[in-house]
Amino acid sequence: MSKKEKAVSYHIEGYNCSQAVFGAFCEEQGLEKDIAMKIASGFGGGMRCGEVCGAVTGALMVLGLENGQAIGSDQETKKKMNTIAAEFQKHFKEKHGTNICKELLGYEIHTKEGMIQVQQKGLSRSLCDRLIEDAVEILEVMLECY
Repeated sequence: MSKKEKAVSYHIEGYNCSQAVFGAFCEEQGLEKDIAMKIASGFGGGMRCGEVCGAVTGALMVLGLENGQAIGSDQETKKKMNTIAAEFQKHFKEKHGTNICKELLGYEIHTKEGMIQVQQKGLSRSLCDRLIEDAVEILEVMLECY
C-alpha cells in the first residue's frame, strides 16, 4: 500500500487529516503509530477551529521528525526546519490557494452549522481525502530532498 493509500485509509477509518498524514509516515520515522495518532489528534480540522489544514500540520510533524531541532542551541537546524516548513506550505498553497481549513472547505467547521454543511456535502471524502493525498505527495518529494 502506498503512503497516499495508507493515509486515506486512516482517514476513512475515522482519524482526522493530521493523524492520517502523520500516521502514514510515523513508523518509518521511528515513532509508534498509537503515539503518533495521539500526538496528532488535536490538529484535525485546522486545530478544531478551521485554521491550518490538518493534512498540512501532519506533514509538518513528519518533516520535523526527519529534520527538526532537538537541541535548543542548534539554531542551524532550527533555521533549516523553518525553511523546510515554509517550502512545504508554499507548495501546498500553490496547489490549493490556501492552507487554511475553513477556506479550503468553504465552511466554518468549528460551528455546528458549518460542520453540518461539510457532512451533508460529503466534503470530508470528496475534498479532505484529496488534500491528504496532495500533502502526502508533496511530503514524499520533500523527504527525498531533505
